[in-house]
Amino acid sequence: MRAHQIMTRPVISVTPDTSIVEAANIMLQRHVSGLTVVDDAGKLVGIVSEGDFIRRSEIGTGRKRRGLLRFILGSGKSASDFVQEHGRKISEVMTASPVTITEDTALAEIVDLMERNKVKRLPVVRGDELVGIVSRANLLQAVASLAREVPDPTADDDHIRNRIIEAMEKYDWCPFGLNVIVRDGIVHLSGVITEERARQAAIVAAENVEGVKKVHDHLCWVDTMSGMYLNSPEDDGLAKAS
Repeated sequence: MRAHQIMTRPVISVTPDTSIVEAANIMLQRHVSGLTVVDDAGKLVGIVSEGDFIRRSEIGTGRKRRGLLRFILGSGKSASDFVQEHGRKISEVMTASPVTITEDTALAEIVDLMERNKVKRLPVVRGDELVGIVSRANLLQAVASLAREVPDPTADDDHIRNRIIEAMEKYDWCPFGLNVIVRDGIVHLSGVITEERARQAAIVAAENVEGVKKVHDHLCWVDTMSGMYLNSPEDDGLAKAS
């Protein structure tokens, strides 16, 4: 399997000038743990994740280094910590020039890159264009899918997957972080919805794509106000049966 067969698209992005508060709210509302950062031309310039919000002055979690350690690390490290803890814009806390992959990157290489660079997500690029993102969640979904459907994806499956995504992403009800995995015409939909009626719309959109034999619903409903979430009825049923 390769990146294009499991990646999430469209990608939820912010700009370097996006405020820390706005980015945090986007992550909460869309139930994602990381955001890509793009410039005005849409070129990838960085990535920001939950880890970048852990050490913040607002919540009193800034680093408190002892005198000897401060001396050893030097003033440069202290200055970097200050920016990370007090920065107001994404450009001040993001990881610049993140590690990227292409659509044809094999899953084994993706895992190696994640482990080697200690990251949980990798942007997928086509030249300078950001076309998707692969996270640990995508890998988990691929494992779960393969456990259910043994055959590897075929060229037809790739076409079906692309047509399903194209059919949904033009609508405002399209699930956030939409992920589609297809095996032998059997579709697994994952992502986040904030309106329950979007679940049926997504299923119908997939069912209407030629070649689709069956659609499995793994869409998670999230309340944007409270952050409460519910698994799909299908996943809840499987959990109760196990």
